[in-house]
Amino acid sequence: MSEHAARVVHVRYFAVLREQAGCTEESVTTRAATPAELYAELAARHGLKLPESLLRVSLNEQFADMQGPLRAGDRVVFIPPVSGG
Repeated sequence: MSEHAARVVHVRYFAVLREQAGCTEESVTTRAATPAELYAELAARHGLKLPESLLRVSLNEQFADMQGPLRAGDRVVFIPPVSGG
Protein backbone atom coordinates (compact mmCIF):
# COMPACT_ATOMS: atom_id res chain seq x y z
CA MET A 1 0.00 0.00 0.00
CA SER A 2 1.47 3.36 -0.93
CA GLU A 3 1.64 6.13 1.65
CA HIS A 4 -1.28 7.94 0.03
CA ALA A 5 -3.54 4.94 -0.65
CA ALA A 6 -6.97 5.12 0.90
CA ARG A 7 -7.33 3.23 4.16
CA VAL A 8 -10.13 2.71 6.65
CA VAL A 9 -9.54 3.74 10.25
CA HIS A 10 -11.91 3.71 13.22
CA VAL A 11 -12.32 6.98 15.10
CA ARG A 12 -13.89 7.55 18.53
CA TYR A 13 -14.89 10.97 19.83
CA PHE A 14 -15.08 12.10 23.45
CA ALA A 15 -16.32 15.19 25.29
CA VAL A 16 -16.47 18.37 23.19
CA LEU A 17 -15.30 16.54 20.05
CA ARG A 18 -18.23 14.12 20.33
CA GLU A 19 -20.62 17.07 20.59
CA GLN A 20 -19.07 18.84 17.60
CA ALA A 21 -18.89 15.69 15.44
CA GLY A 22 -22.43 14.67 16.33
CA CYS A 23 -21.42 11.04 16.83
CA THR A 24 -19.47 8.84 19.23
CA GLU A 25 -17.54 6.85 16.64
CA GLU A 26 -17.24 6.22 12.93
CA SER A 27 -15.21 4.33 10.37
CA VAL A 28 -13.47 6.74 8.01
CA THR A 29 -11.91 6.13 4.61
CA THR A 30 -8.95 8.48 4.38
CA ARG A 31 -5.76 9.18 2.49
CA ALA A 32 -4.23 10.81 5.59
CA ALA A 33 -0.74 9.53 6.36
CA THR A 34 -0.68 10.78 9.96
CA PRO A 35 -3.14 11.42 12.79
CA ALA A 36 -2.56 15.16 12.27
CA GLU A 37 -3.69 14.91 8.64
CA LEU A 38 -6.68 12.80 9.71
CA TYR A 39 -7.67 15.39 12.32
CA ALA A 40 -7.51 18.14 9.69
CA GLU A 41 -9.87 16.10 7.46
CA LEU A 42 -12.27 15.42 10.32
CA ALA A 43 -12.18 19.05 11.47
CA ALA A 44 -13.18 20.18 7.98
CA ARG A 45 -15.90 17.51 7.70
CA HIS A 46 -17.46 17.97 11.15
CA GLY A 47 -16.53 21.54 12.04
CA LEU A 48 -14.27 20.47 14.91
CA LYS A 49 -13.01 23.64 16.53
CA LEU A 50 -10.20 22.54 18.85
CA PRO A 51 -6.74 23.24 17.46
CA GLU A 52 -4.62 20.15 16.94
CA SER A 53 -2.02 21.57 19.35
CA LEU A 54 -4.43 21.04 22.29
CA LEU A 55 -5.09 17.37 21.52
CA ARG A 56 -3.41 14.10 22.33
CA VAL A 57 -3.92 11.08 20.14
CA SER A 58 -4.23 7.40 20.95
CA LEU A 59 -3.63 4.76 18.29
CA ASN A 60 -4.75 1.26 19.16
CA GLU A 61 -5.08 2.15 22.87
CA GLN A 62 -1.56 3.66 23.15
CA PHE A 63 -0.58 7.32 23.18
CA ALA A 64 1.06 8.21 19.89
CA ASP A 65 2.65 11.10 18.01
CA MET A 66 0.36 13.25 15.84
CA GLN A 67 3.02 13.05 13.10
CA GLY A 68 3.47 9.27 13.34
CA PRO A 69 2.22 6.83 10.70
CA LEU A 70 -1.45 6.01 10.30
CA ARG A 71 -2.24 2.49 9.11
CA ALA A 72 -5.34 0.73 7.81
CA GLY A 73 -7.44 -0.61 10.65
CA ASP A 74 -6.00 1.73 13.31
CA ARG A 75 -8.29 2.67 16.19
CA VAL A 76 -7.85 6.41 16.64
CA VAL A 77 -8.98 8.53 19.58
CA PHE A 78 -8.36 12.28 19.67
CA ILE A 79 -8.28 13.29 23.32
CA PRO A 80 -9.33 16.85 24.14
CA PRO A 81 -7.99 18.74 27.17
CA VAL A 82 -9.62 17.63 30.41
CA SER A 83 -11.26 20.23 32.61
CA GLY A 84 -12.92 19.89 35.95
CA GLY A 85 -12.44 20.42 39.60
